[in-house]
Amino acid sequence: MKERVDRNGSPRYTACYLDVRGALRSAGTYSSKKAANKAWQKAETKLAEGRLNDPRRGRQTFRRYVTEEWLPNHVMEVTTREAYTYQIGKHIMPWFGAMRMNEIMPAHVREWVTDLQAKGVSAASIQKVRFILSAIFTSALDDVTFLHACKGVKTPTVPRKPLKIITPEQFDAIYAALPDPAMQLLVETDIESGLRWGELTEFRVRDLDPVTRIMTASRAVVQVDPKFHPSGQRFLVKQYPKDRESRRLKLSRQLTTKLARTSPPRISARMTCCSPCRSLTPPLPGSGPCPTPPRWASPGRTPLAASTGTRP
Repeated sequence: MKERVDRNGSPRYTACYLDVRGALRSAGTYSSKKAANKAWQKAETKLAEGRLNDPRRGRQTFRRYVTEEWLPNHVMEVTTREAYTYQIGKHIMPWFGAMRMNEIMPAHVREWVTDLQAKGVSAASIQKVRFILSAIFTSALDDVTFLHACKGVKTPTVPRKPLKIITPEQFDAIYAALPDPAMQLLVETDIESGLRWGELTEFRVRDLDPVTRIMTASRAVVQVDPKFHPSGQRFLVKQYPKDRESRRLKLSRQLTTKLARTSPPRISARMTCCSPCRSLTPPLPGSGPCPTPPRWASPGRTPLAASTGTRP
């Protein structure tokens, strides 16, 4: 406890305690020794229970906490980090950036939701950014602030739209419009297996047992902004599918036979074409190299259909 005299000549008592790093902290200043003693004893009790933090952390701005602590250290997928960064910068930071963490209340979050609605932001987008904001305050709870600012805050209802399933006639028209048998086989494999595009493009010969016809989906490739890639590249191969669990499924005998008989060079050329060309065919002779990197296959890797019989 520290004692001092204020400008009116009255004694003032500052309750002091040592934090987990051994630094001297203040638990407040009081007009009586009794109140000061209770304050430092209460602070030490909270510290022993792990419920006491440095009050200065709550006074930092939302912008500083998110950009210097939460985003750099929060564990998440690369694609999730990219999406969160863009959403935070566009919808969250302009409203909360300058506010102190311990000053943000549920009422402020409700005002923010109302403002997003007034700006014409869709209900689905509002739900997503509210989820991100809630994740930020979940991490900050009991460390930076003792109040979860998103608690009890509701967002507009997101209606569930029915899935549109194409008819057999529509599928036949799409299938017939594909440029060659190689792309038709790719579509057949995707439809029968139900693989996501990133899983399909990372499919390898070793992932298919031609005897049992069992296909294993164990990897996926994602496209990200180079600044979010660990090596500054456009594509990142993850050693697990989106649901973080490998899947095994059985293909038909007809499809397995087709995959085994596929000509590698033809599909390789098709699969590595870039979408800006708006064509599934390779660049015409003499037109020069494609101006953008491949969007459907990770650099240095060839999809299953392109590698059948050529890779282990």
